[in-house]
Amino acid sequence: MAVSVGNLASLYKVQGRYADAEPLYQRALAIQEKAIGPEHPHVATSLNKLAELHRAQGRNAEAEPLYQRSLAIWEKALGPEHPHVATGLENYAALLRQTARADEAARLEARAKAIRAKSE
Repeated sequence: MAVSVGNLASLYKVQGRYADAEPLYQRALAIQEKAIGPEHPHVATSLNKLAELHRAQGRNAEAEPLYQRSLAIWEKALGPEHPHVATGLENYAALLRQTARADEAARLEARAKAIRAKSE
């Protein structure tokens, strides 16, 4: 169920229907947290998607802790060199660039690039 709800939310996001997407992302997240636990990698994916929605809306202060939590989950569950971690770092770096924190963004981007290079 969470996957279907999340997919519909992603469709709405692509269509620019952010107000319709947000409650669906939140619902998918709640379902996952209850069903598989708050530290599961799928929960991290849902957190990252919700963070991306907030970033697209310019709601950066709300997005940042979601990026941080998703990264922490992925690193703990999958290891610091996993490609999902690289994705999370890249997305978080985009937020940091939007908020004029280029130095922090560059560090995350460099780490993501190193992860990607190892997995090729």
